[in-house]
Amino acid sequence: MSDKVYLGRRPTLGALKLRHSGKVRDIYELDAQRLCFITSDRVSAFDVIMPQGIPHKGRVLTAVAVHWFERTQDILPNHLLSTDVDELPGLSERERAELRGRTMIVKRCEPTSVEWVVRGYLCGSGWKEYRDRGTVCGIPLPAGLAFCQRLPEPLLTPTTKEEVHDRPLTPAEAEARVGREVFAKARSAALELFARGTEELAEIGILLADTKFEFGELDGELLLIDEALTQDSSRFWPADRYVVGEDQPSYDKQILRDWLETLDWNKEPPAPDLPAELVEKVAARYLEICEKITGRATLEVTA
Repeated sequence: MSDKVYLGRRPTLGALKLRHSGKVRDIYELDAQRLCFITSDRVSAFDVIMPQGIPHKGRVLTAVAVHWFERTQDILPNHLLSTDVDELPGLSERERAELRGRTMIVKRCEPTSVEWVVRGYLCGSGWKEYRDRGTVCGIPLPAGLAFCQRLPEPLLTPTTKEEVHDRPLTPAEAEARVGREVFAKARSAALELFARGTEELAEIGILLADTKFEFGELDGELLLIDEALTQDSSRFWPADRYVVGEDQPSYDKQILRDWLETLDWNKEPPAPDLPAELVEKVAARYLEICEKITGRATLEVTA
């Protein structure tokens, strides 16, 4: 398989028209009931897209997301219908080869206006808020907790969904945005999905520090959408190297964030160029965790 990076963001793809381009995924119109998600090799940090992509990243993220969609349907149904690129009309053979393994055909639904973040450990922006105010997303926590310490219980710490920087929400603010009924379903599902991920990842020696889920509504039913428990949406730590109070080695893109933190960069576009050795290191980390989670040494995702 080629190491060529796929950055996407084409206005048309075969017979499909681009509906939305996010930080990583491009969403195309398929028909009145279905959309096509194409996962590119773009990489973002601090909500800013980097100039360089990560080889294979789109296929890795698709493989991991499909794995979790299949394994969590008993908790909540999801929007995935197929990963078969041959179902897409009007593509050339070159385009089919380029998109194979990074395509998800999904049900059209209405996304909630909230990203549903669940934290199991005290790190990242949660640690900064706790250190300053003793809270995370306005939720009071016991005094004396250490950096990267496991929380007494997982916390739902929702955020807004913004084009640039997401904004933290208290649970009450999230409920006001989506309504009491949707909030109750989403909160329950997010915590149960986090528990499932925590349990299954622990079996392969990985700690789930935190993750975010996205939900959508279709005909009154709540669905898990977008991605689930991937390297882009989660912090994964190797359990055998976990030490409370220290920075943790990471299976996700934390190594990219850590490198960016060493720069004099204000975390606003444009992002700095990434050195080739860093790109290679991030790509290797994405591949490693994909194989650990899926149990497969291939990046191909079939229908």
